[in-house]
Amino acid sequence: MEAQVAVKNQSKKNQKSIAVAVAPGDGIGPEIMDATLKILEAAGAKITTHNIQIGKEVYLSGELSGIDKAAWDTIRKTKLILKGPITTPQGSGYKSLNVTLRKSLGLFANVRPVKTYEPLRRSGAPKMDVVIIRENEEDLYAGIEHQQTQDVVQCLKLITRPGCEKIVRYAFEYARIHDRQRVTCMIKDNIMKLTDGLFHRVFKEIAQEYPDIQSDSQIIDIGSARLAARPDQYDVVVTSNLYGDIISDIVAEVAGSVGLAGSANVGRDIAMFEAIHGSAPDIAGSSIANPTGLLMGACMMLEHIGQFDVAGNIRQAWFKTIQAGIHTADIYDAVKSQRKVGTSEFADAVIENLDHQASQTTTTSERAKINIPFYNRPKAVKSLLGVDVFIDWQGSDADEIGDRLAKINGGSLKLKMITNRGVKVYPNGLDETYCTDHWRCRFGDMKIDDQGKKKYLDVNYDSVLTLLSAIDKAGFEVIKTENLYSFDGVRGFSLGQGE
Repeated sequence: MEAQVAVKNQSKKNQKSIAVAVAPGDGIGPEIMDATLKILEAAGAKITTHNIQIGKEVYLSGELSGIDKAAWDTIRKTKLILKGPITTPQGSGYKSLNVTLRKSLGLFANVRPVKTYEPLRRSGAPKMDVVIIRENEEDLYAGIEHQQTQDVVQCLKLITRPGCEKIVRYAFEYARIHDRQRVTCMIKDNIMKLTDGLFHRVFKEIAQEYPDIQSDSQIIDIGSARLAARPDQYDVVVTSNLYGDIISDIVAEVAGSVGLAGSANVGRDIAMFEAIHGSAPDIAGSSIANPTGLLMGACMMLEHIGQFDVAGNIRQAWFKTIQAGIHTADIYDAVKSQRKVGTSEFADAVIENLDHQASQTTTTSERAKINIPFYNRPKAVKSLLGVDVFIDWQGSDADEIGDRLAKINGGSLKLKMITNRGVKVYPNGLDETYCTDHWRCRFGDMKIDDQGKKKYLDVNYDSVLTLLSAIDKAGFEVIKTENLYSFDGVRGFSLGQGE
């Protein structure tokens, strides 16, 4: 036995220590970070920590991004971040640091594994073991919003082919190296036919490259309901940013508590690991917070760098602690629990349950196994077919604005229809349709093809400028325009009713 221990100890010495940027964060962050690092050290994790300060205090010092240059430099050097929860101060001028980190560092994949554990299970799904893989850089989280009229504000939903390809391929690669059997895509392309339609189309294309893994697609609303009711029927779910944010919290709560789930944010070169919960300032300093979410994030970090044995040892020790009924206040149950403990006591209990004779070999890391190719943009033929002109007009009679715009001489561009909040109101609208002060007026040049269908013809941008000038001279306020394009002959815009 002594010889075996000596060999294991020698193996520990031979392992290379990995540098990690550690950001304790705000609220309960420093408490749960201390507990997590104490467990990692006791388990023999081969990491070297480099503390950085980000979050509320940095915001209030005058750095509106919540992170200074020194922290950026440390992160870019270590390429690994273990991050506590962050508080974004209320008031204008402060943007979410979590979003800033994910997008600035190219952390395109948000990975949230969730399992049910006895005696914490609250659902009828004792075998739930699902991984939510969420696109992390685009969608509505681009945060591009405008007030366009007195009544109407807009948020742009940006979905890109490179973003779709990266996250979908990552989901299938993750499923393959973790022996997962099925990947489910959740979208809403019955309504958002171009944005969610692109995500779905890319999913089906890439799924064909992984015949060993089952694939299916679900509309996000029924998919969310089924995840809540029957989560054990899912394996890996891949989806866009907003949907992923919502459903990952759903499954975490079904499993027992959002406070139990860890999260990985993975890019090509840099990865960040954290809990999915917030900074909980109401209980900060009281030493009652549950460190499990951050600890599970730290275990994901260890697996990312190849220290699977250490991660497995910690997970097993944590599970023994939970099974023994040693619980923090958030999961304490008078019937199932044996003892209510604080943050540090819980960490001590996990350390007590570690297998201190466990092997600690380093194997091929997740980041070495998952290879996401760079996007190769094909050359497409792009043609201008018309323009949507958005007008701020205070009237309420669609026929009035439509008849006036129809008389404008815009060269080859003629008024084809007007919509208000996406509903066609001219020509032949319904009197019952409520109209606000935001009018989308579509102009184009069309003909009837041999099959009797309307077809948009190519136009030049000079005609768009002529049209806009004429609309302005007619006394209308143009607030924005959207050019209507085709790409390789495929229409790149949604049709209105009757088109």
